[in-house]
Amino acid sequence: MLRWFHALMPKEERFFELFAQHSRAVVAGAEALRAMLEGGDAIERNYTLVMDREHDADNVTREVLIAVRRTFITPFDRGNIRDLITSMDNSIDQMQKTAKAIKLFDVTTFTQQQRDMADAIVKCAQLVQEGVPLLKSISSEAAHLSALTEQISALEGRTDEMHDSGLRALYKACGGTNAMAFFVGHEVYDHLEKVVDRFDDVANVMHGIVIEHV
Repeated sequence: MLRWFHALMPKEERFFELFAQHSRAVVAGAEALRAMLEGGDAIERNYTLVMDREHDADNVTREVLIAVRRTFITPFDRGNIRDLITSMDNSIDQMQKTAKAIKLFDVTTFTQQQRDMADAIVKCAQLVQEGVPLLKSISSEAAHLSALTEQISALEGRTDEMHDSGLRALYKACGGTNAMAFFVGHEVYDHLEKVVDRFDDVANVMHGIVIEHV
């Protein structure tokens, strides 16, 4: 009877499959958001992709949270699992908010700093995708995981600088003559910065898991 019951329970390896699946959705969402910033016809097409990938990520998050409740033995602390998948999901949720802001304000052209920030978002997503499979072997991959989280944190710092320099340039360009253009540009900059901030949250959760298990 007990053996039959255990056979019905999710296996702990399933968590790593779900983390990987979610990370693929995050990378695809980041790439679509970056493509939106090419402007023109790319906006509408890639907006749809961001929305679709965010929906995919939500479905995976739901699966993880259900599995946490149903699994007797988890690969690491249940709270850490919830924190990790939630932080990952927050990153693509913020991408969705960014894409919606671009559509809401009919933004069709973007600055080089904004595109550079979007490049940083793609890189952060790729680093997370590289890192999540390593959690399966935390002890042997601790140094690698720590290096990846440091790279994400460094990208967050550089993106803050891009945000500030971009806003400064935008203010100088708009001056006191086009307050609406400054407001809209400010919104795009802030949304892009928040995406990278959410990836820094992912890095902090991953780093915390490493510290607890090494």
